[in-house]
Amino acid sequence: MKTETPQSEISTPGARVLIVVAPYYRAITDKLVDGASAACTQAGAEVDVVEVPGTFEIPQAIAHCAAAAPSRYEGFIALGCVIRGETSHYDYVCGESARALMDLGVIRGLAIGYGVLTVDSLAQADARSAPARNKGEESARACLALIALKRQLASQ
Repeated sequence: MKTETPQSEISTPGARVLIVVAPYYRAITDKLVDGASAACTQAGAEVDVVEVPGTFEIPQAIAHCAAAAPSRYEGFIALGCVIRGETSHYDYVCGESARALMDLGVIRGLAIGYGVLTVDSLAQADARSAPARNKGEESARACLALIALKRQLASQ
C-alpha cells in the first residue's frame, strides 16, 4: 500500500465533502472555509457548507448528516475558532467537541478533518487562518487523505 503521497498531490475526484463551520468569529472562519474549499477543489472534490451555532454543535451536525444521508458525503471538515476567555467554558467546548469528533471518526469510520482553532488570542487565530498557515486548508487535506485511504482500501 502506497502511503507517501504528498498532501498537496492528493486527488479525490468526485468526492463530496461537507464543511461544518461555527462562524462565531466570522472574519477568521471565512478564511478557514476559503482555505478548505480551495484544497477540496484542487483535489477534485465537491464541497457543501453548513453553519451551526457554535463549535460544540459541530460533531452533532456531522453525526446528523452522516445518519440522514449515509452515502451523500465521503468526508467532513470541522471548522471553528474558540478563543480562551476568563472561564472554564473554553476547556469544555474544546475538549468535548474534539472528543466527539474523534469518536465519530474512530467509531463510525467517518473521514473528518479537524480545523477548529483553539487559541489564546485573536492574533493567534488570525495567524492560523492566513494563507501561509491556513488550518482550514490543512484540515481539508487531512480529510481528503482519509477519503483517499478509504477508497484505496475498498479497491483492494
